[in-house]
Amino acid sequence: MIIRNFQPLSTNSAKKDALSIVETGLGAADPRPYIEKIIINDHLVIPGRKINLAKYDHVFVIAMGKASYAMVSAVDSLTHIDGGILVVSDKVRIPNKKFKIIRAGHPIPNKNSLVAAKMILEFLDKVNPGDLVIFLISGGTSSLVTMPDGVTLGEKQAITNLLLKCGASIQEINCVRKHLSKIKGGRILERLRSDSVSLVMSDVIGDDLSSIASGMTYYDKTTFIDAKKILKKYHLEKLVPKSVLLHIDLGVKGKIPETPKKAKIKNHIIATNKDCLDAMKLRAKDLGYSTKLLDCLSGNVQDLGPKISATFSGKKMNCVIFGGESTVVVTGKGKGGRNQELVLRCTIELSKNKKNTVVASVGTDGIDGTTNCAGAIWQSDQKIDKIKPYLDKNNSYNFFKKYGGLILTGPTGTNLMDVGLVLRK
Repeated sequence: MIIRNFQPLSTNSAKKDALSIVETGLGAADPRPYIEKIIINDHLVIPGRKINLAKYDHVFVIAMGKASYAMVSAVDSLTHIDGGILVVSDKVRIPNKKFKIIRAGHPIPNKNSLVAAKMILEFLDKVNPGDLVIFLISGGTSSLVTMPDGVTLGEKQAITNLLLKCGASIQEINCVRKHLSKIKGGRILERLRSDSVSLVMSDVIGDDLSSIASGMTYYDKTTFIDAKKILKKYHLEKLVPKSVLLHIDLGVKGKIPETPKKAKIKNHIIATNKDCLDAMKLRAKDLGYSTKLLDCLSGNVQDLGPKISATFSGKKMNCVIFGGESTVVVTGKGKGGRNQELVLRCTIELSKNKKNTVVASVGTDGIDGTTNCAGAIWQSDQKIDKIKPYLDKNNSYNFFKKYGGLILTGPTGTNLMDVGLVLRK
């Protein structure tokens, strides 16, 4: 089981069904089945292209993100890989010493994030024209691999922290990141001298390759002007380090180059949040529920709670399955995450119809906010009068810690955004 505390949380049949559906969604985020579909008999088969891996002198992998280990393990078991680099957020052990492993910072970059970027560039310098580099990209890359441009690492950490707390979307956060970076937005490929392809797991609404992993191996559709507008939108101009504003202003004035506006290599998305939702829908139907999907959800949890709840009919054996990635404006000093807050906000709305429903929401990476849990599960008729004080302090984690409901998975080694549901048995 991916959900480690599945049995203790299954206090009734409705919760057991909800957890079973969520478990299915988490399982569908495993990259291996998707990679097995495209690496066949030493050929990499993607739309519009079939690459004979055996024709190259060497085949290397450079994996960045939360799914690095699982993606590399799958590729290495399906074809011969000569070596490569893995940048991960958690400790992993690979018995094969041909891979270099770097554990870097997430969600805030650290010194190892800088080491990872330098190591990748040095690696690309040594790759020969007769070789092939397969990039394996997944969520978390923007933080795990960093090389600031015009700012220090400390200043990059500061602006990242501000962006994460102000309610900005991942697209907006990555726009600013790209314009303070020497490698994002496709710039890392400036050192590439061989054939290459990038296999991507999408952790971004709309599956925009220019935003996933800050377009590390793609290109950038945004500009310095866009980055400046985002800082203004969230009133960050007076909060960010002065060097950030100076660098972005130089870009706006055309005194430093824009990010690349054309792709240098083929990027192929192998899995998305929708894959998780489709698997959950099938599981819900198997359990006898009428289902409805809400995909590509984004925005503040304050707005999404009512939106999701309004979609739910309230009838028996009905289930609304949702996915995407919400945001939270952090104003309190509590502990929590967007999935835990979303569960509480949905619960408040659903309690108004006086029908006992179950709500659950988790991050497919197994980490919600700054907590050790993936998300939470709750019933709409429980402790309603206790919820608001916790929400006011962004303290959802301690609500669930006190009253129960935290979903524990540990880091899952993948990331396809968030999945959740509302159901009534």
